[in-house]
Amino acid sequence: MTSRNALYAGSFDPLTNGHLDVLKASLAVADIVYAAIGVHPGKAPLFNYEERLQLIEAAAADEFGSEAGRIKVIAFDGLVIEAARSHHASIMIRGLRDGTDLDYEMQMAGMNETMAPELQTVFLPASPSVRTITATLVRQIASMGGDIRPFVPAVVATALTRKFKTA
Repeated sequence: MTSRNALYAGSFDPLTNGHLDVLKASLAVADIVYAAIGVHPGKAPLFNYEERLQLIEAAAADEFGSEAGRIKVIAFDGLVIEAARSHHASIMIRGLRDGTDLDYEMQMAGMNETMAPELQTVFLPASPSVRTITATLVRQIASMGGDIRPFVPAVVATALTRKFKTA
């Protein structure tokens, strides 16, 4: 039997509880889920690729236990469809928080379908408890010394606190 591979792309800078929510739902539709970290040379992320990889792996292990082995963290720096193809993914996972996300994601899904008709985009709605979380807001709150623990896994909260204490 062939495994169903899915690719869930994002910056994950930092990983939030919203990302974990989508990863959990992804495990229900795919055998292997690639958490694909977009790496762009022109952008300066808060956490480098290696830090994001470690945070995703640690948070997944805490949250999903033995199922965390089904999540593979990779990097990509080109078109997401090429990353999906190179990892034999037939499913592109996209998380949705609200109607604004849906409008944007529908456009992206249409463009991706034209370029890679073999890939199926699957939209997964965020749970109500995490719909308002964005990595941008988490970074802003953390940079001002706010309590980000309700929005990120414990390992990420620790890393954010450490990152801004040394900044």
